[in-house]
Amino acid sequence: MVAFFACLYFAALRPSEALALRKHDCHLPATGWGRLSLVDNRPQAGKRWTDSGEVHDRRGLKHRAAAESRIVPIPPELVGILRRHVDRFDVADDGRLFRSDKGNVVAASTYSRVWKAARELALTPAQVASPLAGRPYDLRHAAVSLWLNSGVPATDVAARAGHSVDVLLKVYAKCIDGQEATVNQRIEAALTRS
Repeated sequence: MVAFFACLYFAALRPSEALALRKHDCHLPATGWGRLSLVDNRPQAGKRWTDSGEVHDRRGLKHRAAAESRIVPIPPELVGILRRHVDRFDVADDGRLFRSDKGNVVAASTYSRVWKAARELALTPAQVASPLAGRPYDLRHAAVSLWLNSGVPATDVAARAGHSVDVLLKVYAKCIDGQEATVNQRIEAALTRS
């Protein structure tokens, strides 16, 4: 599950996007940045609510046309994690990177249970009792917040995360913090040049 959680944090994938990730969707060079070409989404709906009768529906990406993809550049650390994951665990028959012991899509209850155990090992008792990183989806929020606070333009963050800029700023504007001095310097430099 390490590589699954790493996809949520380093690439800001939704869990359902990571569950649909296939080996041929990944460009994982020996060195440097790679990229993920996201085309599918595997949300867990339950057998009664899917057309296929499977627990996880096969759908296109959220807020996109059926065949529309999203390219997400990924840092060398995630490239290495994914390369090691494929080397160690191989892939499912359909090429998916993450699968259960029986080759099925990993259930939300399974990755949530693993996440709960990981929190208990990694955090202090007070942190475990808090909402800090309470669910795997919070890794996606942490990634987007990190990118925004690092000064990555909102348009680029939105494209990587699969948001519109409007939704991105509505949801994440409150997390942008500690950049007043940097912004002031940029404005001052621009005023000096004009």
